[in-house]
Amino acid sequence: MVTVKVTGGERGDWAVLQVSGELDLVTSPVMRQHIHDVVAEGRHSLVLDLSEVMFCDSSGVGVLIAARRLIRSCQGSLRLILPAQGAADGSHVNRVLGALGVRRLFDVYPDVAAAVADDAGPLSA
Repeated sequence: MVTVKVTGGERGDWAVLQVSGELDLVTSPVMRQHIHDVVAEGRHSLVLDLSEVMFCDSSGVGVLIAARRLIRSCQGSLRLILPAQGAADGSHVNRVLGALGVRRLFDVYPDVAAAVADDAGPLSA
């Protein structure tokens, strides 16, 4: 049984959550709780590194959309790490978000260093 692993850290003013495994109906509440914990600590600039997520279903997408809404309500910033290249020709999450037509809602970066850079610009949808 594959689960999800979420580890936290900081890069400058940014809270960074690295997520690996699968985001599905069973595991997505774990990520949701980590996001809420970060915001409850007063951190409103969040990077979600999803480069190691191998599977994401609609409940995982729902957590991402809810995270976007929560961070925006705090006048914060949410950035996703979804590499275009790599295991199985790119990020599964990137393909799922694109297929559902919600990829454009997110600021996407190729890696954490690019996401936390002051002059960073997101990748195009």
